[in-house]
Amino acid sequence: MSDTHVCTCNPSVQNPYVPMSMIVQRVTDEVDDRTIKSFDLAFAREEDARCFQYTPGQFCELSVFGEGEAPFGIASSPTEQGFLRFTIKKAGVVTSRLHNCKPGDVIGLRGPLGNSFPLDLMCGKDVVVIGGGFAFTTLRSLIIYLLESGERDQYGKITVIYGARDPGLLMYKEDLAAWEQRDDIEVCQTIDREVPGWTRRVGFVPNVTEEVAPNAANAVAVICGPPIMIRFTLPVMTRLGFGKEQIYTSLENRMKCGIGKCGRCNVGHKYVCVDGPVFSMAELDQLPPEY
Repeated sequence: MSDTHVCTCNPSVQNPYVPMSMIVQRVTDEVDDRTIKSFDLAFAREEDARCFQYTPGQFCELSVFGEGEAPFGIASSPTEQGFLRFTIKKAGVVTSRLHNCKPGDVIGLRGPLGNSFPLDLMCGKDVVVIGGGFAFTTLRSLIIYLLESGERDQYGKITVIYGARDPGLLMYKEDLAAWEQRDDIEVCQTIDREVPGWTRRVGFVPNVTEEVAPNAANAVAVICGPPIMIRFTLPVMTRLGFGKEQIYTSLENRMKCGIGKCGRCNVGHKYVCVDGPVFSMAELDQLPPEY
């Protein structure tokens, strides 16, 4: 079970129920239909900023005062200073209210919560990152950390496969363009169907993964996306030689309170928001099938 970061300099960080105040710095539309926005947040108190430490894969609870709260994976990397980024899809009451936020507005944050991607296990290995649609948020955090932590030489080949229905639904376009210009990462963007002007790959993520055929010999893979994408990608990974202990995913959609008290995230004897949200497929094999 993962421990919540505790800091003695601020009572609100000690108490997992008390949110910290965050100021909205910047709001960015990520997709053409404006249903997904990124929010760059700054800490209202310097003490909170100093105490807040996280690793890629963790999440926070964001709250709109008077409306409620919801969990979101951290999309920024610890190597990016001065802000925390959360990418939010408009879907319900809380997310709709967050989408109405403007720079200067104040919202609440609890966290960081949960465990993270297995960075120690990735050292000395190739890293394969496979994402689909909106689920690329914490994968962005991971990729930037691997590239910018000052320890790029600690990892082998980095392969990124990212797909969406059409180009307008691909997020983080500036990041993707910058990564494509680098020689220490392979980026494969794909869309489901041909679109005029699109010059990159066309095809569903599982098919493109099989075409790219990342080497499984000394690798760790992280897969995040719609359940149907993951379902059809896993057999591809098996055919490529990846064992279940080499494949990790995140069960972010199972979380609620963030600290394992409400019971809504339990799968068998596990609580996703404290034992996860990151699990290997080998771990998930030991759980009941409802995840």
